[in-house]
Amino acid sequence: MTRPPVPAALPDVPDAPAVVAPARRGRPSKARAAGTGIARDAILDAAEGLFSKHGFYGVTIREVAREAGVDTALVHYYFGAKRALFDSVFLRRAEIWNNERADAINRYARDAGEAMTLEGLLEAFLRPPFQWSLKGGPGWKHYCALVAQTNANPTFGGETMARYFDPAIRRLLELVQVVLPEARDVDIYWGWHNLSGALTLTLGETGRLDRLSDGLCRSGDLESACDYLVRFSAAGFRAVCAPRPDRDPEPDPVTG
Repeated sequence: MTRPPVPAALPDVPDAPAVVAPARRGRPSKARAAGTGIARDAILDAAEGLFSKHGFYGVTIREVAREAGVDTALVHYYFGAKRALFDSVFLRRAEIWNNERADAINRYARDAGEAMTLEGLLEAFLRPPFQWSLKGGPGWKHYCALVAQTNANPTFGGETMARYFDPAIRRLLELVQVVLPEARDVDIYWGWHNLSGALTLTLGETGRLDRLSDGLCRSGDLESACDYLVRFSAAGFRAVCAPRPDRDPEPDPVTG
């Protein structure tokens, strides 16, 4: 299949319902409106923490309001229904996360040129979310857990991840195709699918690894986790993209 030339930069992110028109169940008072920014951030922080622990279906608007210390009417006023609140929570950090890793792989591709490697490319792409989780504070820990849950949600996870994450991911896969020019598109997509699951599970820091290894490995050791994931995913892409004689037989010299 003839592939289009690789674009030089990340395409514009498609429109997403980042902010849904609020359901105005009564306007806030002047005193309340004076703290609009503070109240809105408090609601987003509270919702993020609750969603990360209990999932979308395990959280109510009333619980978010109680955690944020505001009236439930104020949550509805700013965000409308619960799904609109969830989308606002998800988008808030997705823009930072994905813009940063898109910039990182574009910069690496430009600087490395023909010397670009899978390891270097994946390092550039994977390092930003690990660094945010390490140094960004509790909010980023909650967000990483929320992404891990959403990526595995069969109801709306695929649609939500595609809406907010696909532009940066598509740019990564375009550059993987540059490094592996003979790879089939289907193999590159399966390579990403396997990497995506490993990435979000690792960022979720579930503690499963700690128990399985009897403490030899720590799921919270994100520096080591990123190093291992870069090597693992680079080897995985090479393995799944390698030609397989049993699957891709050479054409017959007579019949083609």
